[in-house]
Amino acid sequence: MAKTIADLAEKMRDVDFAMLSTHTEGGAIGARPMSNNRDVSWDGDSHYFTTEDSRMVRDIAADPQVGLSFLGKSGLLGMRPFFVAVEGEAALIRDKSAFAAHWTKDLDRWFAQGVDTPGLVLIKVHAARVHYWDGEDEGELRV
Repeated sequence: MAKTIADLAEKMRDVDFAMLSTHTEGGAIGARPMSNNRDVSWDGDSHYFTTEDSRMVRDIAADPQVGLSFLGKSGLLGMRPFFVAVEGEAALIRDKSAFAAHWTKDLDRWFAQGVDTPGLVLIKVHAARVHYWDGEDEGELRV
């Protein structure tokens, strides 16, 4: 049975980390784990915090086309795997009101000054295409 964006959003809320892939200098692909802090509105948008001095920010500034890979709970008795691959466009946001709208208490561990952390950047990834597989059903959605 084909899934909808709402179906995927519900499952993605339970997946804390994604691998965010960017195009680096010279055309290589760089990937790093990022927490979405359960902030998955999923009309196709995901949000991640980092700092201005990261390689990821430089990569996105040069080429905003990114990929996200999610792996949900699997392997437990009676649980089917859940994989999602997202292709989308990233935007670098440097607005404190946007920071506050997406801030969760768990972020204080990495950014001690909260939304006032110097060099803080919010990465918003808007999905264009989403591919999923849950062990039986698979499909692709355009957002």
